[in-house]
Amino acid sequence: MHIVGANGTGGTDRGRELETEARESGIIEEIRLENCVRNPQRSPSMFDLILYEKCQAERNLTLMLNTTITGVEMDGHKITHALADRQSTEDRFLIAADIFIDCTGDGRLGAEAGAPFMEGRESREQFGESLAPEKADKLRLGSTILMQAKKHDQPMPFTAPAFARKFTKEELRLRLYATPGDEVPSHEYGYWWAEWGGKLDTIKDNEKIRDELLAIVLGIWDHVKNGPPGTPAEADPSDAANWALDWFGFLPGKRESRRFIGQHVLTQQDLMESRSFDDAIAYGGWSLDLHPPEGIDGSGLQPCEQHPLPHLYDIPLRSCISRDIENLMFAGRNHSATHVAFSSTRVMATCSVMGQGVGTAAALAIATLTSPSDISSSPGLVKNIQRQVMRDDAFLIGQVSSDIANLVSQATITASSEQSVGKASEIVSPQTRSVHGEDGAPPGRNLPGTHRWMSDPADGFPATLEITWPEPFNIYQLRLIFDTGLHRHLTLTQLDSYSDSMIWGSPQPETVKDYNVDFFDGNQWTPKLSITDNYQRNRMHPFNGAPISALRISVTATNGIDHARICQVRVY
Repeated sequence: MHIVGANGTGGTDRGRELETEARESGIIEEIRLENCVRNPQRSPSMFDLILYEKCQAERNLTLMLNTTITGVEMDGHKITHALADRQSTEDRFLIAADIFIDCTGDGRLGAEAGAPFMEGRESREQFGESLAPEKADKLRLGSTILMQAKKHDQPMPFTAPAFARKFTKEELRLRLYATPGDEVPSHEYGYWWAEWGGKLDTIKDNEKIRDELLAIVLGIWDHVKNGPPGTPAEADPSDAANWALDWFGFLPGKRESRRFIGQHVLTQQDLMESRSFDDAIAYGGWSLDLHPPEGIDGSGLQPCEQHPLPHLYDIPLRSCISRDIENLMFAGRNHSATHVAFSSTRVMATCSVMGQGVGTAAALAIATLTSPSDISSSPGLVKNIQRQVMRDDAFLIGQVSSDIANLVSQATITASSEQSVGKASEIVSPQTRSVHGEDGAPPGRNLPGTHRWMSDPADGFPATLEITWPEPFNIYQLRLIFDTGLHRHLTLTQLDSYSDSMIWGSPQPETVKDYNVDFFDGNQWTPKLSITDNYQRNRMHPFNGAPISALRISVTATNGIDHARICQVRVY
């Protein structure tokens, strides 16, 4: 499934270079860039390997695969232990922690702890949401099993199993035949609209939903390959003759189940009006994407109703902290939001930046001996959380809190050349992207500008930045943020037409490829770093307290464009 988020897709695309750069940065961008360069073949299994490799390399992370939360131990309104089972080794674990973050999607941990949650759709009156149904109900977004097909150089027959459903052309009119001229679409990706189960309990009925989704997917494929029921194949020739089913899932892709009640419940109005939150730790921008609970059974209903949001919006930390369990936080599709608001926040890239923000908050709460339930009443801690989130290259709308530890703000900055819209001084901007364009951040919080140094193409390479301080000091860390084309889509997809809209299989052309770093200690320049073949956006270089009074960054090559771009330089 595509990792999508604030930059949208298709008709809701927000991307415009140096104007509206909505794609998420931070950890999810690191993963996307790694996958793009190392997985040119677009293999889902290779992506699994990259994710596994990332986890193995993180020394502070204990990875417990094939392990499921089954219960908790409580002390009043506080979780003391999580219980987990691993069937593959017949082991049971008792996991102690000061803070627990439920990112299980279904909210198993929080539910076991008795945290209050919502299911189904709230009434229009309850939160004043115009897109909510008139009366509350237990209906929700359904699930989908994806499939993939491959085109061969000869006809490939398909015989459907007896349990496969039969679909008429009329039943698929708004789905399979939704393209002009009743053209059957390409089949390499599968059908996100093969949705079902929204009228059931998507947790307790998950096995039943899986069985029916298999019947649906194979029935759609039978329709594509062999024509509608009762229609002779020769009377309805299909362009799918040479296509063969290559893979289909046995695990339903679940859209909705539990949503916890936090210190704030995110609503339609919060998103539509791009309301500003003092405790914002992430952002979103995907449309309000509501699907009929009937799924494919609602053949006369559009498979989705997308209501584009005018601007990017904040996700507050309070919507990720339990209202009643003092040390429980959550991130992902089970966070605190109404059904309508959740229809936007549920997509994976938005869940990812939410997770980075919540994880950062938990780490700093632990360091300051603060319970999650008390974070929102500590403005200083909230500001430190936001500062760290931005230091790690995640984006927060309109945040301008200065990083007083970053010594570049105290330096004189010069460059070998610069453009009028990309001055060298931009490397100290508190923002590392442009969001002032159409559909970007809301007016008043969109901080116009390119927010990056751009060298003059006429001067070629090397292009250099020089940063000089009035007094020498010892440097411990250098952070560089490069341009990685955040106006473009970048996600693993099996859909060829979508992949063609990206730069996949190679680094992004705006990104600095080769660069050198030299230090001046008051007497002489000394080479310290020589980096080649870079394709990442966020590069952190540690130093063991080396003496320095000036720093020079020399860009000798990019991955495509004819000038150097650096969004931010931080020195600690």
